[in-house]
Amino acid sequence: MVIGGLVMFLYGVSQLSLVLKDYFSTTANKFISRYTDNLFMAMIVGVVATVILDSSSGTIILTIVLINAGTLSLRPAMGIILGANIGTTFSSKIIALGLGVYSIIPLGIGIMAYIFIRSEKWLRWGLISLYFGMLFFGLYIMQEAVVPLKDSPYFNEWILKIDSPFKGVLLGGLMTLVIQSSGATVAMAIILGNQNLVSLGTALAVMLGAELGTCFDTLLATIRGTKEALKAGLFHLLFNLSCIFLGLLFFDSFEQLVMIFGSRGSIGNTIANGHILFNILGVLIFFPFVGIFERLLNKMLGS
Repeated sequence: MVIGGLVMFLYGVSQLSLVLKDYFSTTANKFISRYTDNLFMAMIVGVVATVILDSSSGTIILTIVLINAGTLSLRPAMGIILGANIGTTFSSKIIALGLGVYSIIPLGIGIMAYIFIRSEKWLRWGLISLYFGMLFFGLYIMQEAVVPLKDSPYFNEWILKIDSPFKGVLLGGLMTLVIQSSGATVAMAIILGNQNLVSLGTALAVMLGAELGTCFDTLLATIRGTKEALKAGLFHLLFNLSCIFLGLLFFDSFEQLVMIFGSRGSIGNTIANGHILFNILGVLIFFPFVGIFERLLNKMLGS
């Protein structure tokens, strides 16, 4: 059931992203090209585009496409990447709200639209509703499926082996690399947390690992691209690696910070708040050093 729910979640995410990209990609393209005059505005564009497209990877890959097309330079692209890291926390917060029990509503609307509506415009909105419902129904299935794991000695023994933040980061990175979705990895951490199957510390470590795994798609998109596109992909990797390194270095302090500022309601909600806090802190720390990263990349690969 966990695998079935995960498949439904991933299918809902991928199809929703495709429909949204198809509907909004031209608008997003113009939006990104137009409102990136300075680094701060570029970051805001990254946040908005990621929320609209429901995918940080989609935003960053679109950014790399624009770099390859010559319509975007490296510096604003770096701002967009920082913004995308903040925008991706939007979905984890929605997941933590536990809306899976209401997923039948958007599913029903989407199915009715698919059967009865012939207008392309309204059918597209129907499909968005359908895939949105599918995404949350997949989460609901996973949530119900993990309940028996509380009584599983094998699962408890396996969880106990994740006895350090470093192991949690490796697990999160590996999961994201395999299933190709950092959102699914964070969602699984939230679900397990809500069922009290993992501790807050373990879930936060897995969340850190998901940030590393999401770099894979970005680096793939730079293959056979321009030198500037490769620099953007490497910046995404360097930024995430630096944030994860600092997260591990000050992990206990970070966990305490999450407990102070993010402990609201369920542990799943606390994990989602931790995801938001980690990404915002990372951007605040590295925003002043974007120029240094830019000079470093130009020195490594040539300007």
